[in-house]
Amino acid sequence: MGMTGSGSGLNGQTPRCSHFVTVPSAEPGSPECARCLALGLSWARLLACLTCGGVACSDDSPGGHAREHYEETDHPVAAALGADSPWRWCYVHERTV
Repeated sequence: MGMTGSGSGLNGQTPRCSHFVTVPSAEPGSPECARCLALGLSWARLLACLTCGGVACSDDSPGGHAREHYEETDHPVAAALGADSPWRWCYVHERTV
């Protein structure tokens, strides 16, 4: 069944993500994953929660702590840490936004 109306994306393919629009833009915390540091792990990439600013490692890191943060808090969108990256991930829709 196809999606129609104002909630659909280009050509009615993928629904637009309202989570990205509704979350505040919190300032990120320190550029490190505190959980990885406590466990002696390293990370591949850091993500900042757009709701609270918490910083944690991405799914491609050994800990995957940003996903754990989402599961604990229901904060839906994280952004790649770094001002030069526009990459955002919605955990609810499991896709970039």
